[in-house]
Amino acid sequence: MTAPPSSDANMRRVLAMYGPAVFAGAFAVRATDPVVVDIATDFGTTAAQVALLGTAFTLPFALVQPILGPVADSVGKRRIVSICVVLLAVMLALAATAASLGWLMAFRALSGAAAGGMMPLTLAIMADAVPLKDRQVALSRMLVFGISGQIAGGAIAGPVAAMFGWRGMLAFCAIAAVVGAATLLLAARRATPEPVTRYDPVVAAKRYRSILANPSAIPLYLTVAAEGGLVFGSFPFLAPLMLGRGIGGTTEAGLAIGAFGIGGLAYAAMARPLLARFGQARVVQIGGVVGALALLGFALAPAFWVMAVAGFLLGIAFYMIHNAIQVRATELSPQFRGSAVSLHAFSFFSGQSLGPILFGLGDVTVGLGVSLAAAAVLLLALAWMLARRPA
Repeated sequence: MTAPPSSDANMRRVLAMYGPAVFAGAFAVRATDPVVVDIATDFGTTAAQVALLGTAFTLPFALVQPILGPVADSVGKRRIVSICVVLLAVMLALAATAASLGWLMAFRALSGAAAGGMMPLTLAIMADAVPLKDRQVALSRMLVFGISGQIAGGAIAGPVAAMFGWRGMLAFCAIAAVVGAATLLLAARRATPEPVTRYDPVVAAKRYRSILANPSAIPLYLTVAAEGGLVFGSFPFLAPLMLGRGIGGTTEAGLAIGAFGIGGLAYAAMARPLLARFGQARVVQIGGVVGALALLGFALAPAFWVMAVAGFLLGIAFYMIHNAIQVRATELSPQFRGSAVSLHAFSFFSGQSLGPILFGLGDVTVGLGVSLAAAAVLLLALAWMLARRPA
């Protein structure tokens, strides 16, 4: 009798199938943040207006989650991921040809909706494949693909834009999505067929009610929404901030955002020993302290290297906090895990979509430095509140 695959074998199988698609989705998220000034110049508008491209991507990403989750639970998570990565490639290619800021906003919004089928559902797939005792490490490995995409999206946007323009950067994103789609579709030919049941919106609504009836659900979803806004809301403003201080521009802002991704990779490498030594709650608390220091670094940075170090530390801190939230979200409703993780993604990206708006308001009222300092205090408080709640 053949022994069932081990947790590590299941983890590697899921990573090989879905990792490139996750990379493509993450690659597209931050692609326009470092080139805000370039797009504003091209279309004759302000950086503050172009910064809303971040919201244009993340808000549809969030809004599609309550639909994608129950549909995936009914017709198969792999089918939905496959469809979404193909749509992502098409929408990114159209965004690269946008004739106006309005069309670019529209195609970024459709790209965000398509990308909504990448990371959230693959996390649910990984949670289905790996038992709880190994899940936090397994999810951190899947995050490596998302983090690598963020590194690429942030770090190469400046150099690529310098050579091919911001349109060239979006074309690179479309190519990455094509590779992700091809990898998944080829691997799916050898995979076990997924069962299909009829999608019923009434049943979907009952699932959501059962998930939200869990007393841990609403506090957890509010926490991840706040985290998304506090950490990512400032990213579109880093280039204008650095230009104003004379410490860099588009390329340097991209490198600072890329450093965030490198920090995430550093956490993924340290996740197992950190959790074994300190436990989940203490790791979250440490993440809150490091994240607050990083945001203060952005607020006060007198030189580019300080921005880069702050970005690196913020990446470590974010994943120390966020990984714990993700694991808890996968256990809110094991029976309807796709729906539970989709609600988690809805909350997280709703927070991300509001973040640039709130930082923009802070910039014109009290200044970006003060806004970043306030975010540092709030992130620290959020991490300590999360750590005190039982896992």
